[in-house]
Amino acid sequence: MFHGSMVALVTPMNTDGSVDEVRLRELVEWHLAEGTHAIVAVGTTGESATLDEQEHIDVIRIVVEQVRDRVPVIAGTGANATSEAIALTQAAADVGADAALLVTPYYNKPTQEGLFQHYSALAQASPLPQILYNVPGRTGCDLLPATIARLSRYPNIVGIKDATGSVARGEEILATCGPGLDLYGGDDATAMALMLLGAKGVISVTANVAPRLMAQMCQAALDGDLQTARDINNKLLLLHQDLFVESNPIPVKWALAKMGRIGPSLRLPLTPLDDSFEPRLQDALRHADCI
Repeated sequence: MFHGSMVALVTPMNTDGSVDEVRLRELVEWHLAEGTHAIVAVGTTGESATLDEQEHIDVIRIVVEQVRDRVPVIAGTGANATSEAIALTQAAADVGADAALLVTPYYNKPTQEGLFQHYSALAQASPLPQILYNVPGRTGCDLLPATIARLSRYPNIVGIKDATGSVARGEEILATCGPGLDLYGGDDATAMALMLLGAKGVISVTANVAPRLMAQMCQAALDGDLQTARDINNKLLLLHQDLFVESNPIPVKWALAKMGRIGPSLRLPLTPLDDSFEPRLQDALRHADCI
């Protein structure tokens, strides 16, 4: 249903911490011009954890309005309270999102049965296409392939974003779930390998700063053109690594500010990039011809 380079879009902010709607709309237009295949609004990279509920919905609405059906818009609507995730998913549907991206409940660490019931409740509460999102390094919760397979029986659970960084885990999901559930990489460094194995795309941080190259790499990988995919990915390798020298989205927002695309603002408890990392990020941007 969704494929290719799906940018986990940053949320630009003004110096007072408010959402910068002008820059947000400009980013959307840039991604459309550069060939990004889908836009994910208010995921982890969009600082969903520090946006209040109204801001969360407003960012999704703004992105939907600006896209105007030119590519799919996937809304991050996960929460560690099932009722909150249901409410956000319904709100995203109301403002026109094409799908929801649902991170595993964080901090409260549910069992596999708890995860199954959480996602079952979401699937039954809204007909919106839903993409599961497993990122145990940030949530302290690991959605296992057997549970993913159980959930894939719901027709509106259409995919899984796996951000474990493990190609072996991706292979296990593909083998366990079969063609009824699409796999998306959630780790830029392993995305090409996963697509060559059968994944349908990547929900990408790197695409924020190198959208055209990421779109071209993904298309080549999906087409089975290994050499082209590898050549492009080699230009992106430093970004795949160095955009994570500090917690996401600190480095990617610094990079976009360096490129003149957004202002430098983050919300506490995130803080600006440490000066010692700036030369590494500049080298990575130059290697990918971003500056």
